[in-house]
Amino acid sequence: MNRKYGQLINTLLIVIGGGVMIYTILGEDKSKYIQILGLVIIMFGLYRATNFWVETKDDEEDNEGDENKEV
Repeated sequence: MNRKYGQLINTLLIVIGGGVMIYTILGEDKSKYIQILGLVIIMFGLYRATNFWVETKDDEEDNEGDENKEV
């Protein structure tokens, strides 16, 4: 998957999960199953985001090392 779209998908999952949670908290019909679904979507988005950050962290450290060698 393209890195640009991966970060976008992670962000959308977190926002959608947060929206579901807010909707169930503020709404009169408080279904526990929908709240759990919102929480699961948030956690899945956070899981994907942290994996994405770990994968791209090594690239940034390598780039900094290359810059120091040129100086």
